[in-house]
Amino acid sequence: MQLQLSQKEKSLLMDQKTHEETCVDKYTKYANQAQDSQLKQLFKTHAAHEQEHLNTINQILSGQVPNVGGQQNQGQQQGQQMTGGTPAPMTASIQGNYNQEDAKLCKDMLMTEKYVSGAYDTAIFEFRDSNIRQVLNHIQKEEQKHGEDIFKYMQSQGMYQVQ
Repeated sequence: MQLQLSQKEKSLLMDQKTHEETCVDKYTKYANQAQDSQLKQLFKTHAAHEQEHLNTINQILSGQVPNVGGQQNQGQQQGQQMTGGTPAPMTASIQGNYNQEDAKLCKDMLMTEKYVSGAYDTAIFEFRDSNIRQVLNHIQKEEQKHGEDIFKYMQSQGMYQVQ
């Protein structure tokens, strides 16, 4: 059965599609700009996850209900194999002794992930189909994990001080 989306649902998905395209672009660009090899790998891994999210949103827009346990979990497992489930063990830097440009990239991506996660939170409540809600919730959890990974990286490098 073809999924019938309301205009509001389509509009929310188009917004999420734009957000995911932006994340793919930023993570890819920032992976090339990052100086630290661990950060490069983290950004590459997240770019791949964001591409999976974009593919999922496109499936929903085409009227399909994606399987949350399928393609996305494979990508998540691949990312965990590359990073061990969390960012690779990082050597602690002396506080304040880190690459300023890498710190700017991290701050931008952390801010982006916070925004995108919040946008998913709003969208989830607007969907009638519980299967779509579950898919969007799954993506939101991955977005939150991306933010956590960036936060942990920043904290380990002395870029983010929790007071």
